[in-house]
Amino acid sequence: MTVIALRALQAFEAVGRLGSVTAAAVELGVSPGAVSQHLRKLEAHLSVSLIERRGRRIAMTALGHLYHAEIAKGFLQFEAAGRVLARARNTGGLTLSALSSVVNKWIGRRIFDWQAVHPDAQIRILGQDAEPRLGIDEVDFRITYGLRGSPHPHSTALFRDWVVPACAPALIAEHAGPVGPAEILRHPLLHIAWEQHFSTFPHWRDFAHAAGVAFAEGGPGLSFTLSSSAIDAAVNKRGFVLAQMSMITDELAAGTLVLPFDLRLPLPESYFLAWDRSALDKPHGQAFHGWLTALGRRQGLASAPQ
Repeated sequence: MTVIALRALQAFEAVGRLGSVTAAAVELGVSPGAVSQHLRKLEAHLSVSLIERRGRRIAMTALGHLYHAEIAKGFLQFEAAGRVLARARNTGGLTLSALSSVVNKWIGRRIFDWQAVHPDAQIRILGQDAEPRLGIDEVDFRITYGLRGSPHPHSTALFRDWVVPACAPALIAEHAGPVGPAEILRHPLLHIAWEQHFSTFPHWRDFAHAAGVAFAEGGPGLSFTLSSSAIDAAVNKRGFVLAQMSMITDELAAGTLVLPFDLRLPLPESYFLAWDRSALDKPHGQAFHGWLTALGRRQGLASAPQ
């Protein structure tokens, strides 16, 4: 199409969206007469009537409505392309999105190690459970879990985590001897209720089965939708939690959580790292990608049974 035809499409899209030649003229920064002229040229080019003129008022014809619906999609795509380009050209920093508990208990703690080596890098961390649209949303990297990483065109497995029973030291201080699976299951149990779109998270019944002891369904306990909340409750002496090893490293080191019985169960799926291709062209983009994948490999080795 010629430049005139493209401007005519722009005028028609604005008139259809705003419902007024005058409003379209204001938005486009031209006169109402120029908008009307563009509309006439477009109708002549297409050999159809798109607009019905009723005195000073206008209305789209049936064909006009159909054509505008398709034209509007194109202009929305133009806007999206502009946002993608602007984000790709933004060298001010990198944005990492991750599941909320992953931010709270894993990457949000490890990011200081990256910052110490790259003090001039700017990293923004978003804790969000909804998957971002990489390449469209203002997100460069995403840490997610399992099949939720599948829609992303660029992704790699980060690590497979394991869960283990953990509690505050005060909960086992009363026992003179070792605390085994049967003793653990007699304490208050903290449950993690993962959302339905995730694979089944290891439950206390799975722990009991692996340990070869009986488990009473429906017993007392609290349930949390975030792993980080259940871990915090365990630190506060509220019960035992099947905690992900990646998320309790600092608590174990500080002694606020202990492992009275080290029986680890694997998560059914891995955590994944996904990224927008343009992120690797940003300053520190490739280095950050390499650091995240290396961090994931180390975590996978540390979480697995020794």
